[in-house]
Amino acid sequence: MNYGGIIKNDIANGPGVRVSLFVSGCRNHCPGCFQPETWDFDYGDPFTGETEKEILEALRPSWIQGLSILGGDPMEPENQVALLPFLQRVRAELPDKDIWLYTGYRLESVSTSPLLPVVDVVVDGPYIEAEKDVSLAFRGSRNQRIILLRNGEVYDGSEND
Repeated sequence: MNYGGIIKNDIANGPGVRVSLFVSGCRNHCPGCFQPETWDFDYGDPFTGETEKEILEALRPSWIQGLSILGGDPMEPENQVALLPFLQRVRAELPDKDIWLYTGYRLESVSTSPLLPVVDVVVDGPYIEAEKDVSLAFRGSRNQRIILLRNGEVYDGSEND
């Protein structure tokens, strides 16, 4: 797996201050995507053991709330293979940190993913330019849902953020 970037003090992709990993590779190709360069599975740098260490160290401070995984798309099969052992490691070493995962797929279509048991929140659904709303918290278009996997709550945007 390749990745396009790491943001170590991110406040846009989940609550609190977070570390965000942008994986490479996406087959959704949403019109208006803010990072179309990440559609290419070969974009960026290889995700290595050193990359894992860098992210784990960035997650350790008490003021970092958690990890966000974006893309590209983490739910592409190739990306799941690399992410599963890493996310299991994050969960084991830093159990107080939450994990958010962004995917252009609807949760129903990836419900058997092995990543879901180690993720706290999924933001799902393709970006739809006609439903873009810059006032939304943690998502780009109204069709996208914030799904709290630990308690089964779904926020679908039908109420004000």
